Amino acid sequence: MATISAAEVAHRAASDQELVAWVDEHDQPLGGVSRAELRERKLIGRGTYILLFNTAGRLCVHRRTLSKALYPGYWDVAAGGMVLEGEDYRLSAERELAEELGIVDAELVEHAHFLYEAPESRLWCMAYSAVSDAPLVLQPEEVLEARFISIEQALEETHRLPYCPDSLAALERYIQRSLAAG
Repeated sequence: MATISAAEVAHRAASDQELVAWVDEHDQPLGGVSRAELRERKLIGRGTYILLFNTAGRLCVHRRTLSKALYPGYWDVAAGGMVLEGEDYRLSAERELAEELGIVDAELVEHAHFLYEAPESRLWCMAYSAVSDAPLVLQPEEVLEARFISIEQALEETHRLPYCPDSLAALERYIQRSLAAG
């Protein structure tokens, strides 16, 4: 059984107190609230999703730490997270990609802006993709492991491994846009 480190516990406590963007049903800013309050009151926040590919076209999937408030221990097809109060989507995506996977200076390509609603999460989302062969530097408080696999393999794995549903929604929109561009 995996244990949760003291560093993860401290990171989670600090994360729950971060002020994140609070928005309405039309993605209009209403202010900032703590991440914990956003979840507890089921308010709508903003989130970013970055699908990281290597130059061989393989997608980076990573497994979340057990201390995460949502989807602990789940596999994730996207780096990303909550947009902080006063931050825009692009800055949030750049920050999250650097924090979680250690990737900086990768060009972000915007793919979709959509509302994701589930019992555990309500978010206006912005999905990006990026390509990099730089070595991954995993943030140990948020990421247990990472690997590059094909999109097809990631989709197949969703039938037998727990994957984050919100980032799968971002991947689905990326695939739809890629097919439409044809």
